[in-house]
Amino acid sequence: MDIAAVTIIIQLIFLEGILSIDNAAVLGAMVAHLPNDRPIPWTPVLRFLTAWSQRVLGYQREAALKVGLLGAYVGRGLMLALASVIIHVPWLRAIGAAYLVYLAFHHFAELYHAHRAEAGHDPIPRARGGFWSTVLAIELADLAFSIDNVIAAVALSDAFWVVMTGVAIGILVMRFAATIFTRMIAWEPALQTGAFLLLLAIGAELLAEEMWHVHIEEMTQFVISASILILTVVVARTPLRVPVALAARPLIWLSAMIQLRIEATTAAMTGSFRRKEQPTE
Repeated sequence: MDIAAVTIIIQLIFLEGILSIDNAAVLGAMVAHLPNDRPIPWTPVLRFLTAWSQRVLGYQREAALKVGLLGAYVGRGLMLALASVIIHVPWLRAIGAAYLVYLAFHHFAELYHAHRAEAGHDPIPRARGGFWSTVLAIELADLAFSIDNVIAAVALSDAFWVVMTGVAIGILVMRFAATIFTRMIAWEPALQTGAFLLLLAIGAELLAEEMWHVHIEEMTQFVISASILILTVVVARTPLRVPVALAARPLIWLSAMIQLRIEATTAAMTGSFRRKEQPTE
């Protein structure tokens, strides 16, 4: 291994560290609602894996991050193998960005329904996603993040093993950072909403780059991400939280309307598909 390869790997680790601040914050927020004292809910057929999974993966919150870590390695490896294709297919980045924006809107829509349930307008509050739905959301979010990260990594080197080494170490750093962020959410619950604000900003940045070719440097992205999280804590712990909460109501209401429209469209498509599948007499 020559000095040039070592230098590139160090740069890749640094780059992944900067870009993964966003990933870690979002992953930590996505698993924060999972119990930290219950095993993975396997189906009856796979229930014999409960003892093994609890010993190896831990309880649900920790297990979701570990399964997400494995998926991140597989996803990044796949993205690296297809990097040359991804670079020349811009709509893939647009789809990834749109999914990140959707996750943010979904979170704010859940806040809207939770507030309505507390006020007595919704008799039954919506349940948060279970373990497996959370794991699936983590994997899809990481794939969306991977598109941008891999393109940045490939720009530093065209040697696959060099890029993969740097990216692999960066993912490991992200895993520990996500664990730390879940503990920070326990200290300040508002950070969970801050992480989804961060997700909304990331998706908007990616869409702006694809649609209007507005490129934001990695260090600028890092400053924006850190500023959002810091301001979230400041607002939550000062009298500013009242006017900010009032100003955020239109965003929360809009998110709820978008979520209801998506659910209605999905239900209509599913119903139409099932009708087509039914045999005619």
